Amino acid sequence: MVDCFVGTWKLVDSKQFDEYMKAIGVGFATRQIANVTKPTTIISKEGDLIVVQTQSTFKSTELKFKLDEEFDETTADDRKCKSLVTLEDGKLKHVQKWDGKESTLVREVDGDKLVLTLTFGEVVSTRHYDRA
Repeated sequence: MVDCFVGTWKLVDSKQFDEYMKAIGVGFATRQIANVTKPTTIISKEGDLIVVQTQSTFKSTELKFKLDEEFDETTADDRKCKSLVTLEDGKLKHVQKWDGKESTLVREVDGDKLVLTLTFGEVVSTRHYDRA
C-alpha cells in the first residue's frame, strides 16, 4: 500500500505554509527562506523501512522509519520530536510530538499528484507535489 508513495516528488504549490511555520515556532529568517524554496521529496523503501528524503538548496533532511513504530526525529527547523507514522485509509499519517505540542502531517497520492497537509491546532497548510 505504501508503494504508491514511492518516487520523486517536486513541490509545485504551497498554501498557508508561512502560517504553519509561524504557529510551530519557526523564526522569521528561516521562514523567509523556506517560503521561496521548492524542495524535492524522494520516498523509497529499504526492506521494511520507509525513507523520506527532502532535498533543497536551503536544507536537506532524511527520515528512516517503520510504520507503526515511534522514532526520534529532528525536523528541518531543529525540533526534537517523538514521531509516529501510520497508514490510514491509504494515507501516510505522521504525528510529531514535542514540548507538549503536536503536529500532524498527512500525505496522500492521487495518480501523479501528492498532497501534504500539515496541521497544528487551527492552522492547516497544504503543499502540492507532482511526480518527477
